[in-house]
Amino acid sequence: MKIFARSLRGLMATFFIEQFGCRATQADAAAIERQLRSRGFDVATVAGAADVVVVNTCTVTAAADAQARRAIRTIHRENPAARIIATGCYAQRAPEDLAALAGVAFVVGNSHKPEIPRLAELSCTVGDVAESSSGRGGFVPLAALGIPSGAPVARPAPILVGDIFALTEVLVAPIEGGEAQHTRPTLKIQDGCNHRCAFCVIPFVRGNSRSLEPARVVQELNILIARGSREIVLSGIHLGSYGRDLVPRADLLGLLRAILDDTHLERVRLSSIEPMDVSEDLVALVASTERIARHFHVPLQSASNRILAAMHRWYRAEHYARRLEWISAWLPDAAIGADVIAGFPGETDEDHRATLDFVRAQPLTYLHVFSFSPRPGTAAAELPHQVSPQEILRRARELRALGAEKKAAFLARHVGKTLSVLTLRPSPGDAASRVTPAVSSNNIEVQLPGAWPANLMMEVRAAGATPSGLVAEPYATAVVPVHLA
Repeated sequence: MKIFARSLRGLMATFFIEQFGCRATQADAAAIERQLRSRGFDVATVAGAADVVVVNTCTVTAAADAQARRAIRTIHRENPAARIIATGCYAQRAPEDLAALAGVAFVVGNSHKPEIPRLAELSCTVGDVAESSSGRGGFVPLAALGIPSGAPVARPAPILVGDIFALTEVLVAPIEGGEAQHTRPTLKIQDGCNHRCAFCVIPFVRGNSRSLEPARVVQELNILIARGSREIVLSGIHLGSYGRDLVPRADLLGLLRAILDDTHLERVRLSSIEPMDVSEDLVALVASTERIARHFHVPLQSASNRILAAMHRWYRAEHYARRLEWISAWLPDAAIGADVIAGFPGETDEDHRATLDFVRAQPLTYLHVFSFSPRPGTAAAELPHQVSPQEILRRARELRALGAEKKAAFLARHVGKTLSVLTLRPSPGDAASRVTPAVSSNNIEVQLPGAWPANLMMEVRAAGATPSGLVAEPYATAVVPVHLA
């Protein structure tokens, strides 16, 4: 049995994961946490108390890159003894940026994420025995880890990055931490993307599409259900492409049917699905059961067909509108969200107005607005007619204001109605002022007065709306609460 006690301090080695980015990145962090726990590490409550800090980065925008660098500097300043392992999408795309930062012990790309537990283990067992020549650690050289001798071993920090397109593994562990701990875990069932949207760096840092076998998905879901989970979110980079890489071939519709048939899961939710993957059969299946959340997040990006073509998106505004017609016809109370990019290169005022007019006319209920940020290596970064930062900011503000209007109208429609919600963790505070957050099948944030148990399915009646959701009163308790371990 291996012991991870630090020889000079007599304490069990601890770790902390500083998390950035999307659900797929969060799922990777959950898998790393599972592996570190299995090797005997304890979880630290804060980065400042950890022996090893894994910084799991995002690189979808320049702002995300900057946020990761700031976090690493802060962690090193507050905990200079910590071994910082920088990983994630930024580490895969530009490892040298992170390797140059003080305090970073290793930079590990997505291609080598399975190596992180071993690196953490070795850095802790070796780190207290001797100090390195730099005075910042005592980390084992890469050669001792079986890494080719041609890899860098001096400062800047060692880099472990390989061909992401050779990766075939899907890191699996449900996301169970955070504000909704145990109540709504997320299970990543697909990773990577075979499309090459002009603005998107994700395929170059996550590789080609690959899926978890249906039987494994059902197995992981049943484990979570046995622990008491009632709603589980299925996530992926390109969720609609699920199963196309498998032999025999599978698809998302068949997987959902298997989940309905082979599990007792009360509610499954899809994180996001591309427009052309929204079929009428899928919408009909959602409408046929209360066990699939009535929530569709369908990225739009632009409603100008000229800009969609420049983005290398494989649909046009009329195709997108048709999918929303199906959803509205089958599920008039469904939440329908969209991602929109403001200021893509070459976008004119006319293109922007076309997007505003389209969004205003569609049954969308909320927007996620992104200001265009050129990502090195993408086609969009080299396009002419880049929009000025000031104009991008103005357009993003207009889109966000419209999104707020759409959300407010959607919430107002539900005042006085009854909703089925799942309770999350109660808020802190004294009993008189406490409220319990909950979420409905159609993705409405609901606030209930008082401290209710987490993971309780309830019928509530909406009494009023706030900018972020609804205030509701309990109407009936649908199911006896489940107390999770």
